[in-house]
Formats: sequence, C-alpha cells, structure tokens
Amino acid sequence: MALHIIFCGTPDFAVPSLNRLIAEQDFEVLGVVTQPDRPRGRVQEMHSPPVKGAAVAAGIPIYQPDKIKSDEAYDYFKVLAPDAVVIIAYGQIISQRLIDIPRLGWINLHASLLPKYRGAAPINWAIANGEKLTGLTTMLIDAGLDTGPMLLKYETGIAADETAPELTAQLAEAGAPLIVETLRKLDRGEIAPTPQDNSQASLAPILKKDDGRIDWWLSAFKTYNRIRGLQPWPGAFTTFRGKSCQIWGKPLKPIAAGGTPGVILPTKEDGLLVICGAGTVLRVEHLQIEGRKRVTDGEFMSGARIKPGERFGA
Repeated sequence: MALHIIFCGTPDFAVPSLNRLIAEQDFEVLGVVTQPDRPRGRVQEMHSPPVKGAAVAAGIPIYQPDKIKSDEAYDYFKVLAPDAVVIIAYGQIISQRLIDIPRLGWINLHASLLPKYRGAAPINWAIANGEKLTGLTTMLIDAGLDTGPMLLKYETGIAADETAPELTAQLAEAGAPLIVETLRKLDRGEIAPTPQDNSQASLAPILKKDDGRIDWWLSAFKTYNRIRGLQPWPGAFTTFRGKSCQIWGKPLKPIAAGGTPGVILPTKEDGLLVICGAGTVLRVEHLQIEGRKRVTDGEFMSGARIKPGERFGA
C-alpha cells in the first residue's frame, strides 16, 4: 500500500522533492499546500508559488490557506488523514494540533547540518560566514524553530567561489532522494530520531536589506563571502557619491595596501581596487549604481573619473 502524503512547500527549492515523491510508486501525494498567490513587481501582477506550478502540472489538488493555523486548515489535514506530511520551505509556523495528525509526523528538509544554521536563510549565512561544509538534514518538526529530532543527513563542500543560488540549486536536487529515503526508513522503523545538541546551535535569520551593506573594515575575503552569500537579494552594496551601489568582485592575493578602508584605487594593471580591512584589497569586477545598468569596472572608471582618495561608503 502506498504511503499517503501531503506536501507543504513554496519556493523552487521544494520542487525537486515534490516531483520525486509524485514519481515514486510507493507514495501517493494526496494534496499540495502552498502559500497564496502574491502580487509582485511594479505593476503588482499576481504570481503563483513555484510549488503550485509543479502541482498543477502533475494534476495534484492544491490548497493555499492564508493561515495554516486556522480551523479550516486543521479540517483539511484531519479529513485527508495523511501518513506523513513533508514540509520544505513552506513559510508558516505549524501548530501542535497539526503536528499531531499524521502517524509518522511532519518531515522537514532543512538546508543545513543541524543544529547549525537554524532559521530561514541557512544557505546564505553559511556562505556569508565562510563555511566550507554544509548539507541537508531531514527532521521531525516540533513547536520550535528547526529544533526537532534529526533523521538523516547529506553533507557537501562549499566551493571557494560558489554563490548562494548555485548552492541552493545543488541542495534542492540532493534533497529529493534524501526525502524519499527518510520516508521509507521512517515507515519501516529503521530510523531512530536523534535529538539536537542545542549547545551547538547557530541561527540563520531571514535576510534583511541592511545585511548586504558592505563594511569595508572587514577583510576582502570576508567581504567576498558576503558577496557570494547574499545573492540574489539583498546583494552586497555600498554607496558612491550619495547613491546606492551594488558590488561584485573577488579578493586579490594579500598585498600591502595602506590607506583607509573603502578608498578606491583605479589601476591600469589590476582594474578597480578597493582597500579593505586587514591590509587586503577587493578587485571590483562589476558595479550597478541605483537607477542605472550593471557595468564592468572599466566602464565605471571611464565614466566616474575617480578622484584621489575618493571612497565607497563615504
């Protein structure tokens, strides 16, 4: 008999796992729960969550409650009576009365090696903090924030130049077989849930706009980690002549760089350099000043005519 599942998820990250569950013959996805369609962009055009598109393509019934804590949502889960609920980046807190409905519980796929990086943006903060190892954890959710007992893990390295969107895509694909393995072993009683060591926990809070503001007193290597980790939003930005300026670049090998962090050094040999903390230099490759298109450092230097001692972030 197939395992009856309700799938809860919203972004692209959840889609590979949903598609894999739909394709496996020993699972039956009774329904997909996702966030309501939302207006986006300047014209506020309505957009559907990526998970909804995958469910529509597969002919799976969709439920989009405004609040999953509502009595109506409780009735939805109670009537379908799933064996398990798979929840991946859904976007709302689940109440205990919902957690108690499926016999196998709510199985979450979290994009970190728990208990490290609990929270909404584990991939972004792992890269921004310069981690070299990350992965996925399946867990049974409880009333806390990513605090439930762990089931299975998948580990992978973070390449020195890997960005958050690149790592997100990789982990999304790796999550699909991990979810399948977790469900099968849990149903057969082959997994003993492992409590998390709270003393080893760290947080990965939801990203805010100001998280992307560059502190030029940090080393170029730390700044580069934030450039990689805070893509696509909020990005790494500073100010130039009173306007916000998005920055893309890489650290040069350590060189002697005197001067105040943030000072711009336009050079013919190495391009556009910026003095950072700890005697390091960031090689800026592309920039985008608010209201303008993205340009190369060469185009920027030609148009801006940098004055001696001029700096970013002033």
